[in-house]
Amino acid sequence: GGERPQLQGAIKYVTLNLLSSTIFLTAVGVLYALTGMLNMADVAAQFQAGDQVPQGMVLVLAALFLVAFGVKAALFPLFFWLPDSYHTPPVSVTAIFSALLSKVGVYALARVFTLFFAPHIEVFQPLLLVVAGLTMVTGVLGAVAQTDFRRLLSFHIISQIGYLLLGIALFSHLALTGLIFFMAHVIIAKSALFLVSGLVYRLYGSYDLKKLGGVYRAYPGLAALFLAAALGLAGIPPLSGFWAKLTLIRAGLEAGQYAIVGVALLVSVLTLFSMIKIWAEVFWKEPPQPLTARPLSPAGWALYLAPLLMLILIGLSLGFTAEPFLNLAQQAADQLLNPTLYIDAVLPDAY
Repeated sequence: GGERPQLQGAIKYVTLNLLSSTIFLTAVGVLYALTGMLNMADVAAQFQAGDQVPQGMVLVLAALFLVAFGVKAALFPLFFWLPDSYHTPPVSVTAIFSALLSKVGVYALARVFTLFFAPHIEVFQPLLLVVAGLTMVTGVLGAVAQTDFRRLLSFHIISQIGYLLLGIALFSHLALTGLIFFMAHVIIAKSALFLVSGLVYRLYGSYDLKKLGGVYRAYPGLAALFLAAALGLAGIPPLSGFWAKLTLIRAGLEAGQYAIVGVALLVSVLTLFSMIKIWAEVFWKEPPQPLTARPLSPAGWALYLAPLLMLILIGLSLGFTAEPFLNLAQQAADQLLNPTLYIDAVLPDAY
């Protein structure tokens, strides 16, 4: 857009991601120096052998990957660039960013820790649990304090990333199942919420919660779409967020990690509080001054509502028919916990 806030957000985004990419390339260089190859199946086979790579260097390499992908995933304390940049682009761009970019960092962490560093997960588990808890708490507290629609949702991206990291930290079959299902759920719910914020802005010209109000009475259908996505994000049964969080909480209880389970439940309550805050400020209360919606043509409504309705329907199907999707997530977790399947598929008969 070329406006001052957008340029500021772009500079922060580029600077932090260049730093992250530099650390990542350093990790790749160390990996190549240790193994003489970059094929992930080859590297995993060498790491499984155990005696070919110094264990101390493996831990250093794991730490480098954790920091590099942690910046891209916006983990605590590396998250500060995200809320300062994600609320500045056009909302259609922000919806794609929120759905995909930070999740790629978590996906990469899941891949390298299950494929390369699974034998050393006990070393990193306390750190990962602490970082997951702090990411959840700082993200949701930042969201509660916001009065800008998009900035509030941006902080919630950070909070939900904490739940995803929890799946890696617990590192059990149930936890990885929850991680995969939670990722699918939050991609859908968060994209839908950003599209709702964009439609509200298109109608009323503001993202400021204090300046908005009365949208429910003017557009009850839009309010219903917001509620479907917001309650799903908060984890209200039987929506998709409930099954995703239930799976992770069960995994935490089975692992005896009661403290992080308590944190996850508290953050879920605060998530619901912040969604209620948006509902009360934007949709329910009387606006502080009379608001007149800017007209939208039928084609304009279709352009906004088609992707939003599609996302809501997918999100509802994830919740009301969760079992087949959870079965798929379980199959994926089976493969993550058995890297030999990947090695044999890429390098048949090589090892």
